[in-house]
Parts: sequence; C-alpha cells; structure tokens
Amino acid sequence: MNIFANPHVAQLGGAHSPLIAFLVGLISVILLLVYWDLPAFVGLIIATLIVGIVAPQVAFAEVPARIAEAFGEGMAGIGIPILMAAVIGKSMMASGAAERIVRGFTSLTGSENSDFALWGSSSFLAIPVFFDNVFYLMAPLARSMRARVGKNYALYIVVVGAGAATTHVFVPPTPGPLAVAEEIPNTNLGLTILVGLLVAAPSAFVGGIVYGRWINKRIDIPLRDAMDTTGDELSELAQRSNNQLPSVLEASLPILLAVVLVASDTAATTFLGEDAPIRGITGFFGDPNFALTAAAIAAALTYRRMRSLSDEAWGDELTEALKSGGNIAAITAAGGAFGAMLAAAGIGDYITNILSGLGIGVLVTAWLIAATVRIAQGSATVAMLTTAGIMAGSGAVASLSVNPAYLVMAIGAGGNIFSWYNDSGFWLVKEIGGLTQIETLKTWTALTTIVSVTGLLTVLVLSKILPMA
Repeated sequence: MNIFANPHVAQLGGAHSPLIAFLVGLISVILLLVYWDLPAFVGLIIATLIVGIVAPQVAFAEVPARIAEAFGEGMAGIGIPILMAAVIGKSMMASGAAERIVRGFTSLTGSENSDFALWGSSSFLAIPVFFDNVFYLMAPLARSMRARVGKNYALYIVVVGAGAATTHVFVPPTPGPLAVAEEIPNTNLGLTILVGLLVAAPSAFVGGIVYGRWINKRIDIPLRDAMDTTGDELSELAQRSNNQLPSVLEASLPILLAVVLVASDTAATTFLGEDAPIRGITGFFGDPNFALTAAAIAAALTYRRMRSLSDEAWGDELTEALKSGGNIAAITAAGGAFGAMLAAAGIGDYITNILSGLGIGVLVTAWLIAATVRIAQGSATVAMLTTAGIMAGSGAVASLSVNPAYLVMAIGAGGNIFSWYNDSGFWLVKEIGGLTQIETLKTWTALTTIVSVTGLLTVLVLSKILPMA
C-alpha cells in the first residue's frame, strides 16, 4: 500500500508542506528566544524571516516586504492604544489612582478575596472591548494589588487574564464571538449571549480562580520594573493614607472613559447596525485609538496634580512611559507578524483540510479545528473566523441536534487554547505584566488552555441537558 496515495499524507512528507514551515518556526523561536535569549523583538523578526524563507507559498524576494507589511498592520491596530496604555499605566500607578481603586475593591471583598474583585472587573470590562484593551486597563490594578498585599501576583495576573480572555471568545457583543454568531446560520444573538455567559462563568472560574490559586502557591512572581514603574514605587504608594491619594471617582475616570466610549460604538453597531446614523459620532469617539487617548489624558492630568510636577518634569515622565510603550508595541507587532507569516505559509488551510474530514461530532470537530489553527498561527480571532467559515459552508450546521449557539461556543473555546510565542497577546501579557517567558507560559499559556478545555466540556454538558434545538 502506498501511504502517499492520501494527498494529506503526501503533503505531510513533501517539501512544500506548510507543516515544515510551522516546525521550523517553532524550533527557531525556541532557539532564538529561549536558548540564546535574544531580545524578543529581534528573535521574533529573525524567526519570521526563517519561516518566510522556508515557506514556498511566499516568494523569496517578497519575504522582507511581507514581514514589514504584517508588522505595519499590527502596529496600525495596536500602536496608539499600547502607547497610550503605557501613559495610563504609568500615570495611574505613580499618582496612586490604581492603589485607590484597589483599596475600593478590598473594602468590598476583603483582601483574602481580592482575586474575585479583579476577576469580576476584568470580565465586565471585556464585554464591549477587545482583550488587549482590557489588559491595558487592568494590569496597573493587578500590580498595585500585589504591592498592597505583598504577594499573589501570579494569582492576580491569572484572574485578570481569565476574565478578559473568556469574555473575548464566548460573550457577544465582544467582536470575536459576535462575528462567529453572524457567520453560523440560524444563530439567535440574544440566546448566544445567554449561552456565552453560561459557558464563560465556569471556564473563567476554573481557569482564573481555581488554577490561579493553585499556580500561585507554586511560583512567586516579584514586582519587576514594568510600565515605567518600579516595585519600590508601588510599595511606597501602598503605605499612603487615603487623603494622599485621588478620590475613587477621579482614580477610576480613565477606565470609565475608555470603556464607556468604546462600548458606545459597540452598542450602536450591535443594536442599530453598521450604517446607523449615530455611528458617525460613536465611530469616532468609540474607536480605541481615541478612547485610549482620552483615558491617557485623564490619567496624566491626575498624575500631574497628585505629584505637583512642573511642565518639564511631567513631560519627561510621560516621555519615559512612551519609550516603554514603544518597546511593548514593537514586540507585540513582531509576534503578530510571526503568526501572519505562518498563516501565509498555508498552515491554517492545511490543518483544516485534514481535520474537517474526521468522523467525530460537530461540536468537537469545530473545537479541534479552531484549537489547531490557533496553535499553528496564533490569532484567536482568525482561528474562530476560519472555523466558522468552514462549519457554515460544510452543511454541518444542518446536522446539529442542538442549538447553533453551542457551535459558536465550541469554536470560541477552541480559538482560545494555548497562547504562545506566535500570539501577540502572549507578548502583551509578558511585557505589560513584567513577566519572564517561563512565567508567562505557566500563567497565561496554561490559563488559555484550561479555559479552552473547560469551555468545551461545559458546552458538551449544557448541550446534553438543554439542547434547545
């Protein structure tokens, strides 16, 4: 029997297999970033070049230009928000605003349950906005909570990530699941939101609280310099009295501004449509580039007032924050370019062609396709939309014995799995959180995997109990 009679097996063994590019890329990032410990930006760009050279789907002469294009597209999406987030983070922490919000949380929940406060806040904020914007706003609170409590930083990072990540893939009108729900035929948006909440809650609890508390007992992550603030500065702020800090309203204003502005456009788009007249206004004010800029101005003004800074000193401090933000933006965009080059190599189509023919249940098939595409090319949103298109065009929806909302959830769960080096979100969490690569793998990567598996199991159980077909 000739095993290469199967075209998928032949492609696996052939010189033009996208799998070869994927394996070369995996080995490259491990050697460059882990073994040789190159700066993340340099290592990611070199690894992306190597993938482009190996992948025959990308013309050799076009490889550098394709990398620059993907890097530029990444910077276009996250450049201004990350730079403004750096100003927000620096200002909220140095002014004591983050410390004041943390004290408000702990007065309600008690310091022993402060992880629930961060988890709930992160989950709520993530409903109208993308994951990265939520992490920009919540990371200063996690750092200030660590400074105040003196421990548990691994737990705080995990619960913040859990709240934002689960909402990001399960609960419309968050853009990812909303787009998947629109792609899958006969999906009711209101019911999808309800099912999304039912799936997100246990997934975030298991990944955030249960795993967060477990891993927190096994690793102690110190407060390193990040977002242009040091652990010593945060510890000093934690000792101040309330009258030396901004009011709760002033301290919360940057977060409120960003969320309300972005949510206004999300609500207008979801309930009134893309062409609604009001979007001429909300499209401007609700754009993350504007919303994060407005939030940065509010945070910076509070910083100046609380520290009584001169014009020159204030400008110098904000410039330092922007330098830090520029490095984070560059690394994040480079991670996105690495994932984009893997996608250009054809790894997504290669995997989906193999998996879509497997004779397993529709929900598990959808999860498996989304999970494999996510691991291979990095982007949760791309994995979700790719899988949604495949499932919608395959006739699988017609064979479903449960409500299509469960298919949306299975796709979201698969798209969330195993965020690693080819995901820009991995580098965002690492750099803004002040983590090492190993710490990011143990916290963020493990969290996304636990949320994915728990989400699938929850979908399978709920679909058996309440099929709603």
